[in-house]
Amino acid sequence: MGTKSAKIKKMASGLEVPDSTIPSPLADPKVSKKKRNSFYEREMRRLHIELIKLQEHIKREGSKVVVIFEGRDAAGKGGVIKRITEPLNPRVCRVVALGTPTERQKTQWYFQRYAAELPAAGEMVLFDRSWYNRAGVERVMGFCSDEEYWEFLRTVPEFERMLSRSGIKLIKYWFSVSDDVQEERFLGRVEDPTKRWKLSPMDLESRNKWQQYSQAKDRMLVHTDIEQAHWYVVNSDVKKRARLNCIAHLLSVVPHKGSASAKIKLPKRAPEKRGDDYVRPPLSVQNFVPEIY
Repeated sequence: MGTKSAKIKKMASGLEVPDSTIPSPLADPKVSKKKRNSFYEREMRRLHIELIKLQEHIKREGSKVVVIFEGRDAAGKGGVIKRITEPLNPRVCRVVALGTPTERQKTQWYFQRYAAELPAAGEMVLFDRSWYNRAGVERVMGFCSDEEYWEFLRTVPEFERMLSRSGIKLIKYWFSVSDDVQEERFLGRVEDPTKRWKLSPMDLESRNKWQQYSQAKDRMLVHTDIEQAHWYVVNSDVKKRARLNCIAHLLSVVPHKGSASAKIKLPKRAPEKRGDDYVRPPLSVQNFVPEIY
C-alpha cells in the first residue's frame, strides 16, 4: 500500500482530512519508512497552512482561544505544541508553561496565576500543563491537601464555564501513553544528552505511581468534562500520528473561515540615490563571528 491511496474527506468544519475508515499509512507496517515520512510531512504541511488560516481568523475576529495540554510525562505534549506554533506568529499564538509557584503565589487564589495568562482578543494561548496540576501531580505527590483537591474538582467546572461566558473558547487534551512506550522514551532521554533536562526527579518518581496517576486522571475526567469544555483523549504511543490527529482535531473544533494571506508580488527595488554624506566604515573595525563551519 502506498501513501497515494489515502482518500480525503471533508469534515463538518470544512477541513479536509484522510478518510479514517481507511488505515493510515503511518499505521500500516507494509508501507516503507520513506513513504510514511513523506505522508507525514505532506499532511503536516497541509495542516500548517490550515493553522495559518485559523491564526488569521483569530486576529480578524478578535477571538480568544485557550488550548490545554495534559498527560503523563513523555506523552508527547511538547512535540505537538512545537508543531502547532512552528508556522504561527508568536504575537498571536503563545505558549504558557508555568513553573513551581512561588511562596507568594501559594497564598493566592489557586487560579490566579493562570488567569493572568489568559488571552486577549486576537490571541490563542497553549497551556503546556495548566490548572489541572492540582488534579494530577499535586494530588498524587501530596502537594495539596484533600480539602484543596476536592475544592478544585468542585470549582474548576464553574471557573471554566465563566471563561466560556466571557467569550473564551477552551479545548482540553489528555495525551495517553502506555507504560511500555513511556519507559522507552524515558530510556531515550537518559541516553540523549540533549534531552536529559526533560527528566526531573518528579518524572522518575512518577514511574512508581502509575496506578495512582491513572486513578487521578480518571476522576479528573469524570468531574471536569463539561459541555462548555470537553476533554479529548489523544492516543500518543506513535508521536507522528498523535501530532497529526491532535492538530486536525483542533482545527475541526475551533470555527474559522477565510484563507491564508494572498500571495505577495515583491516589487522591484527602487534605485537608491547614494549621497556623499555616507561612507561605510572599514570592515576591520567590526567584530565578526568566526566562520568555523
